[in-house]
Amino acid sequence: MTQTHFGYQQVPEEQKAHKVAEVFHSVAAKYDVMNDLMSASLHRVWKAFTVAQAGIRPGFRVLDLAGGTGDLARAFAKKAGPTGEVWHTDINESMLRVGRDRMINEGLLLPTLICDAEKLPFPNNYFDRVSVAFGLRNMTHKEAALAEMRRVLKPGGKLLVLEFSKVAAPLQKPYDLYSFKVLPWLGQKIAQDADSYRYLAESIRMQPDQETLKGMMQAAGLDRIEYFNLTAGVAALHVGVKL
Repeated sequence: MTQTHFGYQQVPEEQKAHKVAEVFHSVAAKYDVMNDLMSASLHRVWKAFTVAQAGIRPGFRVLDLAGGTGDLARAFAKKAGPTGEVWHTDINESMLRVGRDRMINEGLLLPTLICDAEKLPFPNNYFDRVSVAFGLRNMTHKEAALAEMRRVLKPGGKLLVLEFSKVAAPLQKPYDLYSFKVLPWLGQKIAQDADSYRYLAESIRMQPDQETLKGMMQAAGLDRIEYFNLTAGVAALHVGVKL
C-alpha cells in the first residue's frame, strides 16, 4: 500500500484526501478569522499581489482551485467582468459553501463546483488563467494536479501557485516557534481545534521549497517559470506559462 505524508505522519494515499477534508470541515467556519490572525492579515497582501500578477482582462476564463472562502475568485471576477467566466472550486464542500454564501451575500454569483484538482472536469485549452492558493500542499499527487492545471490552460495561459514556502534562514527559529507553539494555541482559542492548526504547520514544512516547486512545474510542461518570495519566503508565488 503506497504511503504519503499527512503533516509529519505517514498515511495510506487513499486516506489523505479524507483526512485533509476533516481538517477543513473543522476549520471552515473560522477560516477567515484565523487567516487574519495567523498572518497579521498579510495573506491579503499576498493575494493582492497574485491578482496583480495574473493580469486578468475583461472576458477572461479563470479557474480558481482550492478556492476556499473565495478571496481570489471574487477578485478575479471583478477583473474579468460580466463577459468573463470565473470558476470557484474546492474539493471541500464546507469551505466552498462558506465562500459561496459570502459571495451571494455580496450579490456575486459565480459558477461553483466541488472539484478534485487531480481530475479536472474541464476540456483541454479552456482557461486563460488557473490559480491555486494555499492548496497545493494538501494535494496527494502534486505532479498529477500540476499536469491537469496545465492541460486546461490555453496556449499562452498562466498558472499561478501561491503557497507557503521556505522562509529565509535568519527567520527559521522564530518562525518554527510561532508555527508549532502559537498557531495551535490560536487554533484552540479561536476555532476550538488545535490539532488542525498543528497539521497546517506541519504541512507547510512538507511543502516543496521554491526551487523544487519550480522544477515540478517545469516537469509538468510549463515554461517561463518565475517565483516571487513574499515576506522573506514565508509564502511564494510561482507563475508559469503554457506555450
